[in-house]
Amino acid sequence: MSAHRHVDDRPVPLDEFPVHQAPLSMKHHISGDRNAYDRCIFHVFDHTGRALLIAGLGVYPNTGVIDAYATLRTGDRLHAVRASDALGDDRMNLSVGPLAITVDEPLKRLSLRCEADPDDPEGLSFDLTWTGDFPTVWEPHHTQRHGGRLTLEGRRFVQAGHCAGTIRAGGEEFTVTPGEWTGTRDRSWGIRPIPGEEPGRAAEYRPEGFHWLWIPMRFEDRFLMVVAQEDADGYRTLNEALLVRNGHRDTQLGWPRAEITYRTGTRHPERATVHLTDPTGKPLEVGVEILASSPLAVGAGYPPATDWQHGTWQGRGWTDRRVYDLSDAAAHPMAAYGVTDHAARFTLDGHTGYGIFEHGSFGRHDPSGFADHTSTAL
Repeated sequence: MSAHRHVDDRPVPLDEFPVHQAPLSMKHHISGDRNAYDRCIFHVFDHTGRALLIAGLGVYPNTGVIDAYATLRTGDRLHAVRASDALGDDRMNLSVGPLAITVDEPLKRLSLRCEADPDDPEGLSFDLTWTGDFPTVWEPHHTQRHGGRLTLEGRRFVQAGHCAGTIRAGGEEFTVTPGEWTGTRDRSWGIRPIPGEEPGRAAEYRPEGFHWLWIPMRFEDRFLMVVAQEDADGYRTLNEALLVRNGHRDTQLGWPRAEITYRTGTRHPERATVHLTDPTGKPLEVGVEILASSPLAVGAGYPPATDWQHGTWQGRGWTDRRVYDLSDAAAHPMAAYGVTDHAARFTLDGHTGYGIFEHGSFGRHDPSGFADHTSTAL
């Protein structure tokens, strides 16, 4: 006779609050899709390109997983901390292993922490306060289908601000100060593929190419957000360009178009010009200068990472720390097929700003002159 473990389905702490969207406990997701997710990402970087910190945390309610990560790019070294555990009932507790996020003031101020490893005094640790300088703004509702199946449906907001605190790694200590460092972040939730599921017939519908730009830009008095996703032939499947200013209604800035100069023999952007249009029809040109780059497939758990990906069960209390050498691109061949976050300096109408130029281009992309997966810039 097999034994059956009793499932504890009592209310969870969040059920005390009037936040329900369905006649279910907040312990359960309204969808039974195993790919349901709810997560965040933060970028913290200085204005010289010396350091780029990326940190995030995700919850996967239908696989029972919570995980988090942090990477710090300094020079050619990428310090990474990753942690995963069984998802508990207290959804207000945003911590796993040495990594924690505290919402001090919703939509305004959050604390980011990574505890030091007592066995590795030169390992990555940080204690930061992230403060929004502009209101959060919605990105377009994002959907993707492979064949007839919905494989991605997400809702996301983005925000820009400043940071203060300390980051330590590799024997260095970085003092994070407003005015010399910038922070961006996003929060998203919905359905997003988790590794481990058989693709089935959807494999027949793999796209020939994919081109992605996600560009939050913080200036002293304004925040610009640009999103563009294109198919192999350049058909735009996601599009947004917004100007956000405190005390003003958000302004749409037309159909963004990016001219990107790539490093010869790669698809690594070195600089770019983003063309926008204000409501009067006046052209706007945003200059982009890349300061530091961090491939999300190395250390941060984004596909096609080969050592760890978000939402995958690693067992209880799993923590992993490592340092990657990014000086040799050949040592990380899959990084070129994933998205890379570039800390960047932006210029617009004589003003200078800072933000993230997130870029991914793989497979065919006719507007860029890339014919297939092997094509690179001449």
